[in-house]
Amino acid sequence: MKKIAGALILLLVGALISCSTSGGSPAKSWEVSTLAGSTVGFRDGLGTTAQFNFPSGVALDAGGNVYVADFSNNLIRKITPEGLVSSLAGSTEGFRDGAGTSAQFNTPAGVAVDAAGNVYVADLVNHRIRKITPEGLVSTLAGSTEGFRDGSGTSAQFNGPTGVEMDAAGNVYVADSDNHRIRKITPEGLVSTLAGSTEGFRDGSGTSAQFNSPIGVAVDAAGNVYVADSFNNRIRKITPEGLVSTLAGSTVGFRDGAGTSAQFSYPIGVEVDAAGNVYVADYGNHLIRKITPEGLVSTLAGSTEGFRDGSGTSAQFNGPTGVAVDAEGNVYVADESNHLIRRIEWKMP
Repeated sequence: MKKIAGALILLLVGALISCSTSGGSPAKSWEVSTLAGSTVGFRDGLGTTAQFNFPSGVALDAGGNVYVADFSNNLIRKITPEGLVSSLAGSTEGFRDGAGTSAQFNTPAGVAVDAAGNVYVADLVNHRIRKITPEGLVSTLAGSTEGFRDGSGTSAQFNGPTGVEMDAAGNVYVADSDNHRIRKITPEGLVSTLAGSTEGFRDGSGTSAQFNSPIGVAVDAAGNVYVADSFNNRIRKITPEGLVSTLAGSTVGFRDGAGTSAQFSYPIGVEVDAAGNVYVADYGNHLIRKITPEGLVSTLAGSTEGFRDGSGTSAQFNGPTGVAVDAEGNVYVADESNHLIRRIEWKMP
């Protein structure tokens, strides 16, 4: 628990070039706007009348609704495509399964949504993976007390799970941060270790590989798992067979470029689009980065720490932690320390 209360929670709480068209037409660019949120607090409502308290993770359903792990409010929030924010589940800090606001979470960090509209939650300090039906009924899928154990349902143990993602078959992948492992949960609730072992850095197969506080996970159509290996400042890739490699990143810093020549600063959130591009919430650099399938890293949006809506690198974020991508390629960002949910769209400025 000491590491959760320290470095991990400190992280969680605490250049795109526009393409011009011919004939003198205005250039399109990535435009950053605020979908919902304002000052720190709690309030349901429309757009900037709503309030969040260090929103950490975001996910999208097929209808374009955005789900938010509202970390310090201990809630799971829902935002409609029109920007209307409501509370799906949760109330005060604690642990309780149940319906809607009768349920309790303890610093939920990550969310994912399956094809049926069920929401999965990495319930960080409860060391559990929770499931919320579309009607708001909360149950525990897997996990119990803090520790490490593979097994079925609540006989399994996690230590500070932070990121969750689904594959097409309904398997749930978990960034088990303080165990330095990536875990897999079958639809029946059976928990196994996909990759990772002790804290460190090593590419390799299954448990011979090493991570250092992995925080975010994403899955592509082929079943490859992408990991924001936060304290290693790298984005890692795990094949369905468990082979771990480094897609991009090296030492802490900032640099766009190819593969391990690029640099990140404590990346937290990852997402992958239908074309295989990986999007990264680069927390310490206050940027949203993009990695092509070939490993080329560029900056999609953001610049220095702050808050500003606008075009590409003229925009500002403050500790972005979560990213999600819709079918049109729009990127949604949990801008944690600004207490906002932002949207990045490719459009006319």
